[in-house]
Amino acid sequence: MAAKATKSRTATPAMTAKKAHSPRTSTPAGKGKSKLDAMIAALRAPKGATLSQLTALTGWQIHSIRGAMSGALKKQRGLSIVSTKPGAERIYCIENRK
Repeated sequence: MAAKATKSRTATPAMTAKKAHSPRTSTPAGKGKSKLDAMIAALRAPKGATLSQLTALTGWQIHSIRGAMSGALKKQRGLSIVSTKPGAERIYCIENRK
């Protein structure tokens, strides 16, 4: 019996090529404010913002909002976010640094 021909499983250059990307430093031209910019504006409001207000604003799920506050706002932008719970819902706001 003759052996069956098998396909080569080696990677082609198209498979191994990685796209170079640069980090976004500002909002793209013509797009206006980003969702993070809108979040910052809501958190800087005198009364702050609740998670339900931020989900309505961005369209994100709650865990995504918490992740954005922890990663993009606290760690990357160095903002100080404070939360209080005066009633049933927790209120988040950006602490003013002086």
